[in-house]
Amino acid sequence: MDFVSFVLALVPILWLVVMLLVFKWPTWKAAIGSFVASFLLAVAYWHMPVDQAATASLEGFLMALWPIVLVIIAAVFTYNLCVKTGAMDVISQMITSISSDRRILALLVAWCFGGFMEGMAGFGTAVAIPAGMLAALGFSPIPAVLMCLLANGVPTPYGSIGIPTVSLANLVGLDSAQLASTQMLQLSPFFLIAPFLIVYVAGGSSLSGDASGAKVGFADRFKGVLPLTLASAVAFVLPTYAVATFVGPELCVVVGSICSLAVTALMAMRTERSGKLDSAFHMEASAGQELDARSALKAWSCFIFIFILLLGTSKLVPPVNGFLAQFATTVTVFNGDNPGSLTFSWINTPGVWIFLAAFAGGLIQGASLRTMGGVLAATVKQMMPTVITMLSVLGCAKVMGYSGMISSISSFCIGVAGAFFPLVAPWIGMVGTFVTGSGTSSGMLFGQVQSEAAQALSADPYWMVALNSLGVAAGKMLSPQTLAIGLAAVRVTGKDAELLKAVLPYVLAFLVGMSALAFIGA
Repeated sequence: MDFVSFVLALVPILWLVVMLLVFKWPTWKAAIGSFVASFLLAVAYWHMPVDQAATASLEGFLMALWPIVLVIIAAVFTYNLCVKTGAMDVISQMITSISSDRRILALLVAWCFGGFMEGMAGFGTAVAIPAGMLAALGFSPIPAVLMCLLANGVPTPYGSIGIPTVSLANLVGLDSAQLASTQMLQLSPFFLIAPFLIVYVAGGSSLSGDASGAKVGFADRFKGVLPLTLASAVAFVLPTYAVATFVGPELCVVVGSICSLAVTALMAMRTERSGKLDSAFHMEASAGQELDARSALKAWSCFIFIFILLLGTSKLVPPVNGFLAQFATTVTVFNGDNPGSLTFSWINTPGVWIFLAAFAGGLIQGASLRTMGGVLAATVKQMMPTVITMLSVLGCAKVMGYSGMISSISSFCIGVAGAFFPLVAPWIGMVGTFVTGSGTSSGMLFGQVQSEAAQALSADPYWMVALNSLGVAAGKMLSPQTLAIGLAAVRVTGKDAELLKAVLPYVLAFLVGMSALAFIGA
């Protein structure tokens, strides 16, 4: 074990941690610094020729641009367009009109709709939008954000049409569908637990303006909604696992959240009519304007098109998938030993279909091409810091991988932890997401470490690499960026420490369970 090499290899990562957490730099600036540090160290200490370091960087940049940046911009553009046309208001009204019980509303908004937003757009929208909706319904700000944090963690590896999982699989050379399936196998217990935690918080939280401070017992918080909560969890897990296994990561959380929303809504209406709900949890929701089927379909049109296009061009439809596969280019960029290859699918890639769906849905929603062009320009401007971050992180990951820096980190960690490495593997993924706020970035930083650990320990590479995503689910709930997004959505400032204190026990409990599962499974 070479301790000096290990410490130097950590410099780009430590730079990111220190600049973000201590000096409060914007993520894109810190990420550029990490990339520069990795480049200089690779050339100076690992004796990587400059031209090889340059082509390794270029491979990372190209991998970031297509398909990651394309999907990010397409997904957020779709969301922004639906806000512009008012479709998001209609969708919100539909969901919040289903029940008057605050625990059920929390499930519908934070768990079901939040999961849908994570699957479709990600990048903070799945916390910001549901948290704002819950606060508008009357929930106190901190519990409103806390519930969205608890809901948002576990779907994160499949956010933005599966980008974190697809990117991780491409980085380490694994099949994305098999990796998605293994991740879901590991995440399933936490998917099942999350809705119960949301109901627990909703049942014990006070409403805005309620100064009674009445305490609600543990069992009372679940009174009348226990079967519904379990059904909501199972209806999310089973479809997500099935789609991840047989189709891939792109649509699995979208399908799971829609199934969960349908089951939860049907059971909620039945429970509402039964009269068995405790009136202590009743809350008044604004009725809003009356909606018909036409208005509902119009509001959901962008997302319906995305669903149809992505499913219709997936491996579930072999003739279409096979025909579109020919429109691709495979290139080798890195000019050193053992280069990887990049494949650019020019048509059958999620970003392209999301853009087409968004424009088609936008026309149905009444947006002109000029309006959509303006929204797209604003989205590109909004997402430029994220684009720079992705370019820098992917460039850094490729330089560290090709130069041997990742090998230095993994060999030292394995030498110290030995057969107990799986215990710490989820914590590594958690740290990556805690620091960067991104499941994709965590995979790019540490996915190769997990892959090399699997080789050294003769472990299943899919299981070991998936453990990074398992940790991502915990890190996302704890990330300062995610906390800030949630608090901004409910218009609260200076409460970061209070929110962190509220979510920390749940995160630690998740991590302990994740470590145990990781070790037993390995």
